[in-house]
Amino acid sequence: MKIMRHSSILVLLVLGICSIEAADPMADFCDKDTKTSKSSQVSTNIDALLAQLVSKAPSTGYSATSYGKGQAKLYGLAQCRGDVVGSKDCSSCIQDAAKEIRQRCPDEAGAMIWYDFCFLKYSSKSFIGEVDTSYGIIFYNVQNVTDPEKFVKELGALVDKIKAQAVVPKNLGFGKGKAKLSPLSTLYAFGQCTRDLAKADCSQCLAIAVGNYETICGNRRGCRVLYGSCYVRYELYPIFYPVGANSTMNLVADETIMTLLNP
Repeated sequence: MKIMRHSSILVLLVLGICSIEAADPMADFCDKDTKTSKSSQVSTNIDALLAQLVSKAPSTGYSATSYGKGQAKLYGLAQCRGDVVGSKDCSSCIQDAAKEIRQRCPDEAGAMIWYDFCFLKYSSKSFIGEVDTSYGIIFYNVQNVTDPEKFVKELGALVDKIKAQAVVPKNLGFGKGKAKLSPLSTLYAFGQCTRDLAKADCSQCLAIAVGNYETICGNRRGCRVLYGSCYVRYELYPIFYPVGANSTMNLVADETIMTLLNP
C-alpha cells in the first residue's frame, strides 16, 4: 500500500492575467533537504539524467529512467501534456524544463518543474509508480463566477468525465472536456497523471487534486492544481492545444500572495 504524504501546499492567488514567454515555467520546487555540491558525482549524474530525458521523452511524450550507482544514483521523469504529445512544442518544452531546472535548483538532488505543456522531475529517491502529493501548488483567479450553483454542478460533472478518461490506458493518463454554461460562456477543463501511476493511483491523485477546487478555489473563474504525480485545471476560456498556444493560456500575477499551508 502506497503512502501519500501531504506535507505542504503552496497557494498562489492570481490577481491578474497576461501572457508570458513559452520558456517561463509555471512553478518549480527545489528540495532543500537534498543539497549537494556542484562538483559532486550527483551533480554530474543529474546532467546525464536530464540529457537522457531530453533525448527520450519527446518521441512518446514520456520517459522515466535512472542514472548512476550507489548513493549517487538518481531517478527522473519527464512528460508532456496529453494533447501536446507528437508536436514540436513537446520537445521544446522538455528541453526548456531541463535547462531551467538546473538553473533554478543548481545544488539540489531533488527537484520538480511545471510548464503548461510539460512536467519534469528528478530525485535521489526512487519515486516511479508512487503517488506524490507531498508538495502542491495552486493557482486561482480572484474573480468569482456569476452563477455559482450552476457552475459547481457543471464542473463536478465535467471533472467526473475527465477522471474517467484519464484512467483509460489508451489515454495515457490524460482527460479533457468542456461544458456549455450559457450561450456566451463555456467551461474548459483537463486533468493528467504521470504515466508511471497505476489506474487506481491515478484516480486517487486526481481526486486529491480536484478536492482543492471546493476547499480552496471556491467559485473562482479559473483554477489549477499542480502535484508531483498529477495536475488538474479549469478555465472559462480555451486551454486545449493548439488553441492554448495562441491564447492567454499562461497566468502571471500582477501581484502574487504566497501562503504555505501545513496540515
